Amino acid sequence: MLCYILNLAPTALYTGALALSTIFDIPGTFHISATAGIWIMVWLIGIIGAIYAIFGGLKAVALSDTLNGILLVIAGILIPVFAIVALGGGNFGEGFHTFLTARPEKLNSIGSSSDPLPFSAVFSGLLLVNMYYWGTNQSIIQRGFGAKSLKEGQKGFILAAALKILTPIIIIIPGILAFFLYGNEVEMADMIYPLLVREVLPKPLLGLLAAAMFGAILSTFNSLLNSSSTLFALDVYKPMHPDIEEKDLIRVSKIFGSIVAVLCMFIAPWIMNASGGVFAYFQTINGFFNVPIFTIVLIGFIKKDVPAIAAKIGLAFFVIVYGVLQFVIKPDLFYLHQSGILFVITCIIMLVIGKIAPQKTPFAMEKVEDVDVTPWKYRFTASGAVIALMIDTYVIFSPLGLAQAGGWTAGSTALIAVIAGICTAAGFALDKRYSQEGV
Repeated sequence: MLCYILNLAPTALYTGALALSTIFDIPGTFHISATAGIWIMVWLIGIIGAIYAIFGGLKAVALSDTLNGILLVIAGILIPVFAIVALGGGNFGEGFHTFLTARPEKLNSIGSSSDPLPFSAVFSGLLLVNMYYWGTNQSIIQRGFGAKSLKEGQKGFILAAALKILTPIIIIIPGILAFFLYGNEVEMADMIYPLLVREVLPKPLLGLLAAAMFGAILSTFNSLLNSSSTLFALDVYKPMHPDIEEKDLIRVSKIFGSIVAVLCMFIAPWIMNASGGVFAYFQTINGFFNVPIFTIVLIGFIKKDVPAIAAKIGLAFFVIVYGVLQFVIKPDLFYLHQSGILFVITCIIMLVIGKIAPQKTPFAMEKVEDVDVTPWKYRFTASGAVIALMIDTYVIFSPLGLAQAGGWTAGSTALIAVIAGICTAAGFALDKRYSQEGV
């Protein structure tokens, strides 16, 4: 809940307010400062999102997610297309040629140790952060729990993973194109994307994207409110009042959601003062929550006799040491590598406590027969295809692909095909095996 209140929800509000304020030029239109424009947009988005989340519930969030997601993907894909046309002076072919050849090093996703995100982090803290977000984050997994069956839930998550691979097209490539178009003209890096959108999109499409963006911001914010209210109602308030009726629990949840919404609307505008921009703020604060929570969940899955005190000690150890490293010692080691090292140490601490003082009765998951838990028979094949797309994306945006000095080669195409074939075939073999075993 602290993570949502201090970080995720305020960041969603701030980035959304900044984007919409820049796209519609709120400061210029109303003759106010940029700071005032962001405050106004934060409260406008926050109030609308809170009403939607608090009174609409998870079903309203899910329905809005679907519509907004479709619009955002369509509009997001159109942005780099129009930006390439602008780069080519109205000619898509010339713009695309400039994009590929002018600065090939910009197309390299394999970051060195001097880059803001070194590639080595993929195998340390970054992996853990993503496992936390996609595997244990309440606002994500709550959608999975809302599926009508295990099969539908698996389809939904695999589709979400496939859409995630569009990130380079929707987010990263527009940033590179903005560099070509505007260079270092923009003072705040956070403003470059909305500026690009405002300048290159035709006005009708700008309205479509703004509507989709507004919806996506609302969707993110209200889903976080919904999740934090659920966490408080079911995991904090209900254990303290076990006999409470459901209608009263819902009322408590709505009150808590309203309080959280107001707090987030006060916190969000101050993010503009964070050194290093919104991304640096988001990642630094997130480090206090994501890896320790994932660590606790992981140990809980693999060792059923580790006591609750181990989780509390592990959590306290990680948060305190991480805070000291970030704000006091400040070692010359990338913060995600620090998280990776602390993850290993925290796991060892929890396992040692579990060995010394195990629970008398190991935890057993209660089996609930409320939904059909028959798995999707093509889950491994589809997952293999998505994994292949992910690896191929790294290959395309690397010195083996578009970032190489000599340009794209036949060898690059062959490598991509081989990776796709191996991953998909492995998934198909697993589907066939488990289908035969009836698992």
